[in-house]
Amino acid sequence: MEKIYRMLIINPGSTSTKISVFENERHLFEKSCFHDAPVLLQYPHVNDQVPFRYEVMLNALREEGIDPASIDVAVGRGGSACSQPGGVTRIDEKLYEDTVAAVGGSEHPAKLGVMLAWKFAREFHVEAYTLNPTNVDEYCDYARLTGIRGVYRSSHSHVLNQKAVAEAHAASLGKRYEDFRFIVAHIDGGITVSAHDHGRMIDGNMGADGEGAFTPTRIGSVPVLALLDYLEDHSLEDVRRMCSRSGGFVSLYGTSNSDTIHDLVLQGDPKASLVWHTMIYQICKMIGEMSAVLCGKVDAILLTGGLMRFDDITEGIRERCGWIAPIHVYPGEMEQEALALSTLKVLRGQAEAMTYSGKPVWNGFEGISF
Repeated sequence: MEKIYRMLIINPGSTSTKISVFENERHLFEKSCFHDAPVLLQYPHVNDQVPFRYEVMLNALREEGIDPASIDVAVGRGGSACSQPGGVTRIDEKLYEDTVAAVGGSEHPAKLGVMLAWKFAREFHVEAYTLNPTNVDEYCDYARLTGIRGVYRSSHSHVLNQKAVAEAHAASLGKRYEDFRFIVAHIDGGITVSAHDHGRMIDGNMGADGEGAFTPTRIGSVPVLALLDYLEDHSLEDVRRMCSRSGGFVSLYGTSNSDTIHDLVLQGDPKASLVWHTMIYQICKMIGEMSAVLCGKVDAILLTGGLMRFDDITEGIRERCGWIAPIHVYPGEMEQEALALSTLKVLRGQAEAMTYSGKPVWNGFEGISF
């Protein structure tokens, strides 16, 4: 008789905590709990959100009549530790500690997935895993170097969903992810756009680090000198917080709720329209950048994420970028299924989980020093 594994899937984002329970391939339930920015900003540091989100998670289980003690394994989205290769990684104390300390340099809310899974695993004496955290690093060397000695770009992106969508699109064509060149855009509370070259994500924007389009919670790219001027009257901590939690719609409009902004757009509000359509414009610029990375040889542009529920985002991107490659839309995300099904393969012995090394994937250019 087939063994049944009951898996708790924990997926924190910049504006929500998504909870699912799977029994093998069967998806028992899913709940997405929205957190408006003013609520999360009560917590000085993203780590401080753990007790709040942990209680949200347990309440979601109780409301569905699921005893937490019946869970066999906890699987959390991850990020913020040292850069890692793609695949399933077992969460151990070292990975937990490096995630808490954000040794990888990014305070993305996805890190809370590892922290919550570890907390749950310790309390209920189960195993914990993560898959394709935000700091999976497959970048080419050209994507790393900046014009400041000792300052390098690294991979901080929605790797989990982008790879899941790319694999699903390839499968729909009867082929493998490794057979294609894709541009994948994850568009939600955070926005990242990346270039995928035959199974490797070789470049993309560092969404939670102040790069790319502004989003419901992030500032996006800002001219450096203008930012230095801004710092004359604001603290460094203010700017750090705006990179991932209080920029974008929050700074411009006071809320991270995209439905609120979009309703104003539909009502003809000029300020909301300017904010909304500028975000779309900036996303298109990012897609153009990634098409250059792939030398114009793009098989498809894949649009995914929660904001793809708004048709005018698709229309705006199609108008400016449809000439690059065919555009396909995958609203929402495929992260819950990817976290569950990849971990299930490990539990069944069909795949092996990696052990976190505590060392970054990339440690300098071979044969070159600066």
